[in-house]
Amino acid sequence: MPRRGAAERRTAEVVVRVEVLLEPGPVKVETGYAMLDHLVETMVFHAGWSVSLEARELRRVDDHHVAEEAALALGEAIRAAAGTRVRRFGHAIVPMDEALVLAAVDYSGRPGAWVRLGLRGARVGDLAGENVEHFIASLASSMRSTIHVRRVAGFNPHHVAEAAAKALGLALAEALRPSDRVPSLKGALDV
Repeated sequence: MPRRGAAERRTAEVVVRVEVLLEPGPVKVETGYAMLDHLVETMVFHAGWSVSLEARELRRVDDHHVAEEAALALGEAIRAAAGTRVRRFGHAIVPMDEALVLAAVDYSGRPGAWVRLGLRGARVGDLAGENVEHFIASLASSMRSTIHVRRVAGFNPHHVAEAAAKALGLALAEALRPSDRVPSLKGALDV
């Protein structure tokens, strides 16, 4: 049975619609921010999933609201698609030129994000560097997962952000890979 999920979020600033299929397929991301599109497409491609995500700003403020709402909707859709029969844990370390980034995921029902990319104050294309980190934190919150993403090395903001997207995609794919057993001694995942 295909693992599908969908979500819609609507605020005074942004409307987001997302459909996720946790298997290979087309990826289409349109947020109005080219770098955010690129990072989400990269993450989803490396996860091996099919995603359609469209965000439309109703009132243009800045990239913060779009990144946040897109991540919250994407996390809701992923959680709906994944269910509870998954491996639970995933990790990856990805090099990209001088950048090296580690990502680890615990799909546990206990949301938390520890993201240290060193991008605060930087611009990554048309996206504020801190919104790369905020996207990951918002995703962790709505997926009800613990996510760690760390820059081990790197100075180019684009390389660090893209390596983070790749590492997170690989870690998510591993954590959400189907499993025949419940991955908790408690007997259930509370996601």
